[in-house]
Amino acid sequence: MSETIDKDQIRNLLPHREPMLLIDELKDIKKLFSATAIVNVKKDSFFVQGHFPNQPVMPGVLIVEAFGQAAAALTAHGLDKSTYENKLVFLMSVEKARFRVPVVPNCILELKIEALRSHGRVWKYKGEAFVENQKMADAQWTATIVDRK
Repeated sequence: MSETIDKDQIRNLLPHREPMLLIDELKDIKKLFSATAIVNVKKDSFFVQGHFPNQPVMPGVLIVEAFGQAAAALTAHGLDKSTYENKLVFLMSVEKARFRVPVVPNCILELKIEALRSHGRVWKYKGEAFVENQKMADAQWTATIVDRK
């Protein structure tokens, strides 16, 4: 059985806050393995006004950031609370990022992510981004869990 968590629950897992908290929901959660994150790309999203006037596009770097947030939420949600308490997840590297089709406002971006492996505090993930079943982007990345200061 898969699980869903909403934005309020995500806020309890991640340190990100608006406008940088990009994911609105995490669904189809398979503990510490995979999930689908929902990003509501709106016409009033903070990046729309200047990127680019009259032809707004979600920056690729923010798609990668959303991948990272989804992976951090998946990991934090799956770990024992005492293990994750006072920890942060930091992006270490991004590999094989491809941006296939521009993501424009007024769409729902679905990020299908999967944890490939973990070694201690280092995790490797992959993800694909879709709008209405069309692949928009994909990437692999590595993140680490660090102590909060």
